[in-house]
Amino acid sequence: MLDVTKLMKRLALDRPVFHSEADFQHALAWHIHQVRLDPRVRLEWPVKLRDSEKRIYVDLNLPSCELAVELKYRTRKLELEHEGDQFDLRDQSAQDTGRYGFLKDIQRLEQLTEQKVARAGFAILLTNDPLYWEEPSSDWKKAIDGALRIHGGRTITGKMAFAAHAAPGAIKGFEDPICLKGTYTLRWREYSDPGDEAYRRFRYLAVQVACPSALDEARKSC
Repeated sequence: MLDVTKLMKRLALDRPVFHSEADFQHALAWHIHQVRLDPRVRLEWPVKLRDSEKRIYVDLNLPSCELAVELKYRTRKLELEHEGDQFDLRDQSAQDTGRYGFLKDIQRLEQLTEQKVARAGFAILLTNDPLYWEEPSSDWKKAIDGALRIHGGRTITGKMAFAAHAAPGAIKGFEDPICLKGTYTLRWREYSDPGDEAYRRFRYLAVQVACPSALDEARKSC
């Protein structure tokens, strides 16, 4: 199985920060190729799931180990220079839909493993936004995205969705509940801390999706 902690530690030595999510995807794929974890790694791998007419695209496919990887890169405003490369990251905000997108990645990976398109998968979120990893205030469950929170130490499973009182316009395109059949305890890890600017600290969350036999059978009707 892929050692994501070791992989991200090595990647951070050369690339502590990225211009965009596409830059992150390409850099990770190239690093996997360079260290020969899988020389056949592919970007934007096309897949058509059963019971769906739409084709989806998985960020990374490692065919040699039958592994799928989904990546997210969420940023706060940050300007810095690193080894002659100028970075100007925009403030993406919208942490609520950002959390939803990451959880949807996990759900998609579960579908891939269930249908034996991949043997296992990893969903990885890299960010310099502390609102993703910090434990929120005591009333966080009352927020419109309370069920979708992904702070460290939380265990996620089953159905998760925006609260019923969320304004329809605020969650347009994100109405469908997320349904996870596995159970995952979330642990954030340090990635990099370049420069002296605010929001220079990057951390990542990696969730491993097991093969179907390891999923909770009792949740298959979810």
